[in-house]
Amino acid sequence: MSQGVRTEPMGSGRPLSEAYDTALLDLDGVVYAGGRAIAHAVDSLGAARSGGMRLAYVTNNALRTPDAVAGHLSELGIPAGADDVITSAQAVARLIAEQVPAGARVLVVGGEGLRVALRERGLVPVESADDDPAAVVQGYGGPDLPWGRFAEASYAVRRGVPWFASNTDLTIPSGRGIAPGNGAAVEVVRIATGAEPQVAGKPLPPMHRETILRTGAQRPLVVGDRLDTDIEGAFNGGVDSLLVLTGVTDGAQLLAAPPQHRPTYVDADLRGLLTGQPEITREGDGFRCGGWTATAGADRLELTGDGGALDGLRALCAAAWTAAGDGACRLDGEKSLARLGL
Repeated sequence: MSQGVRTEPMGSGRPLSEAYDTALLDLDGVVYAGGRAIAHAVDSLGAARSGGMRLAYVTNNALRTPDAVAGHLSELGIPAGADDVITSAQAVARLIAEQVPAGARVLVVGGEGLRVALRERGLVPVESADDDPAAVVQGYGGPDLPWGRFAEASYAVRRGVPWFASNTDLTIPSGRGIAPGNGAAVEVVRIATGAEPQVAGKPLPPMHRETILRTGAQRPLVVGDRLDTDIEGAFNGGVDSLLVLTGVTDGAQLLAAPPQHRPTYVDADLRGLLTGQPEITREGDGFRCGGWTATAGADRLELTGDGGALDGLRALCAAAWTAAGDGACRLDGEKSLARLGL
């Protein structure tokens, strides 16, 4: 379990797929990108599953149903069922069900994934602020969501109806680039009403709770590519995490990470599930990993030695995070990262 201020990535003498019973995997940037499987994802996940690790796919995207997500994964060569998928729509539906009467109406601003999750909790999705809803919920509705849906939400919220959001990610990746996410849509209603929603998705506790309840994980490992959702969600849940460098996080962002954004482990891709993680040792004022030693100077991070780029990055993280303590490292690491090709 993650405790206190992390000052360096941890080592593991055992493959992570053996040290943890369940991998809680983000999707975009981890398993696939632009609808296609990321390199090594299919084989790595297959090997981890064959070795006894449970795989659960955890997404903040509330648009698609678990069945649809599982179908996409299976098409990519990653066998999955609806029970293997946990969405922010499910997390927010549980949150709403705990606060409104059984069978209550809920005004939906979003897609089918949200409606299915509400019905699973015995709630009734409705379309208008005039349908006497007990709650309003927003989830990502895709690029074709009509503008009038935001008006319906605003009318109801202004009347005092409790407002919920599946997540507040401002952007979402698409095949053509970065598009506005549900957080951008939430901002529209926030501006119109001055209200604040209750939010369920990563990195907040309701999403972690939903995931643990549905998987029964005893030793979960969060696997993600985003510091501010995946890794922070693991931090908030008090569990360990693996950051893979196949998505949005680069080396500079990792070195500057404050405590809540520091992963337990760092690896290039999902092959990291199948291996141990090297130990980082302190040597004088520096930190050694593999053939590299990193130190924090007056204004920059220094790197000496040679070896694999990931070992150098892990050593730099130890130096940067130790120097920063409970803050964010401001030392210049550009030259050292360039040396690693990162």
